[in-house]
Amino acid sequence: MALTGRAALLAALGSLPVGIWDPSWTGLLAVNGPLAAACACDFALAAPVRRLRLTRSGDTSARLGDTADITLTVTNPSNRPLRALLRDAWPPSSWQPGTETSASRHRVTVPAGERRRVTTRLRPTRRGDRQADRVTIRSYGPLGLFARQGTHRVPWTVRVLPPFTSRKHLPSKLSRLRELDGRTSVLARGEGTEFDSLREYVPGDDTRSIDWRATARQTAVAVRTWRPERDRHILLVLDTGRTSAGRVGDAPRLDASMDAALLLAALASRAGDRVDLLAYDRHVRALVQGRTAGDVLPSLVNTMATLEPELVETDARGLTAKALRSAPRRSLIVLLTALDAAPIEEGLLPVLPQLTQRHTVLIASVADPHISRMAEAHGNTDAVYEAAAAAQAQAERHRTADQLRRHGVTVVDATPDELAPALADAYLELKAAGRL
Repeated sequence: MALTGRAALLAALGSLPVGIWDPSWTGLLAVNGPLAAACACDFALAAPVRRLRLTRSGDTSARLGDTADITLTVTNPSNRPLRALLRDAWPPSSWQPGTETSASRHRVTVPAGERRRVTTRLRPTRRGDRQADRVTIRSYGPLGLFARQGTHRVPWTVRVLPPFTSRKHLPSKLSRLRELDGRTSVLARGEGTEFDSLREYVPGDDTRSIDWRATARQTAVAVRTWRPERDRHILLVLDTGRTSAGRVGDAPRLDASMDAALLLAALASRAGDRVDLLAYDRHVRALVQGRTAGDVLPSLVNTMATLEPELVETDARGLTAKALRSAPRRSLIVLLTALDAAPIEEGLLPVLPQLTQRHTVLIASVADPHISRMAEAHGNTDAVYEAAAAAQAQAERHRTADQLRRHGVTVVDATPDELAPALADAYLELKAAGRL
């Protein structure tokens, strides 16, 4: 039950003259008695809340930054019309800050025996599963003096997927892939190690690609064309330890790593390669294996949606052992982790030879653009100290990357906006060089 503001206002307006001219209990009773009777009648005429039937429908997933529309159907089986204020409660991260009040509250009128639909539009600000909380309904009588109030549990879950903002780079990377694959009208020798077809020699072709037997059978000089290797195995390894929780800009490092991994997965699956995913810190947080080319990207996006950084130090030995079990044959292992000196030197470097002797290893790391801006600062004492600290941090990062390269590892170190295309370019270069 709830007393409305209208009833309180009427009680105040009625009691004010009595208090001024004839203050007495009799006067107050004379004013508020009829009002109480009106409230009781209003309460009796309000539609019962407990008997309402509520069901949900609508979106079950949405990309981070997009909207999700959830429809709530309210059925009124009683013989009294429902005049109600409805609050559809969701976690605070389901809306942009400051918009949750207007987005979650709806006024609804449902005649007796009928149903109405209201739509709640979510705009989540974080990845993961968002589960609906209680639906609170306040049913008013025809006079608007008194209301019935109750809550209903109407379960619904919306999975907020990674935004995959780097997909804008996919057309240009696919164009480069088609060029390497020999499907464009370029006259250059295709890179790779798998024989594709024969074509007529043109000036500028590598003479080592001339097929002398085919040339002897025809009047024109024939050259072999090659295409990048297909059906190679790529294992994407996401480090979900404490270093992935560090924020770069407005998002954790893990989010930028996911975005880069999705672009590489989309590109590699189009190239005919098999892509698996391993997320690890001290335990396996996610494992995606054996997906077809058409199913791999949806599977990765759905799996990454619920991944969160763990505030623990990553077990490099455990990660290496699990990666080796997940990639029994020669593969490209792409490790998305931080280039911090201590975790690399104490954790990864001692076990790195186990990976490099059997696989091609590529390490991708998210660089903080604020460090670069600090290195360029000047003008006062504070700026000079900031520039010196930034230069020291960059030098340490470069030294760590050089150590990894001496072990035969390809290193990609770029800012969040540049990491995904840089990682895709590194993959294409490895493919063109026949190193997969």
